[in-house]
Amino acid sequence: MIDRFIGPFLRTLGKPLVAFVMNLGYFSQFVAKSVYNCFMPPFYVKLLFKQVINIGFYSVPVVGLTTLFAGMVIAIQTYSGISKYGAESAVAMVVLISVTRELAPVLSALMVAGRIGAAMAAEIGTMRVTEQIDALVTLSANPFRYLIAPRVWAAIIVMPLLVIFGDIIGIFGGYVVGIYKLDFNPANYINNTMNNLQTLDVMTGVVKAGVFGFIISVMGCYHGYRSKGGAQGVGEATTNAVVSSSILILIFNYLITEMFFSR
Repeated sequence: MIDRFIGPFLRTLGKPLVAFVMNLGYFSQFVAKSVYNCFMPPFYVKLLFKQVINIGFYSVPVVGLTTLFAGMVIAIQTYSGISKYGAESAVAMVVLISVTRELAPVLSALMVAGRIGAAMAAEIGTMRVTEQIDALVTLSANPFRYLIAPRVWAAIIVMPLLVIFGDIIGIFGGYVVGIYKLDFNPANYINNTMNNLQTLDVMTGVVKAGVFGFIISVMGCYHGYRSKGGAQGVGEATTNAVVSSSILILIFNYLITEMFFSR
């Protein structure tokens, strides 16, 4: 009698567990191959530059708009929270720290994940279901070096540049609100910003950006490379790439913050 209940229960529990372990193994193997082939010739420089333009240049508007309004909102919220204590001069410092440490890297990464991670998964997934990747193998071209390595390198190179750009635009957004809405003195606001600017804050965002770029590119390529089942499979791969990238970005954001600022 007990076996009749325990058997189905163990099967129900075991199938998802086995599937999870198998997928974890596939993903670990994919990441190892991707990292290995990033350092092995031949290097497809033209493809690298193409991905740099696609990931970096075309992401500038969305990153700029996102960080601009984030900086503006932080300035307003900070002022409304600390004005009752007479600490209005701290608005510039709060905007600076919030943008450089957290908002610019995280928001930029989430925007790029939604735009580029989905595009990578869709492009490589389409190549997978139409057997173009198998054709590359037939022509003795390594798919990891031809398709994945340029995307990984491009994302790692471009994301820190996007975050630095986001830092500048986000701080400028806070400046605009502080000067034209909150009536701060421009010279005092700039002096407070420059006096509180620290290399560690900027470097934290840059390090996060490099890690986030690796996550976005690897997750997009992985889900596209593993897609199957025609158009429906490509759609699922696109969704999974964006969701998994976003979750990992938030997890690693905490881990990196803990590494830099834990006492």
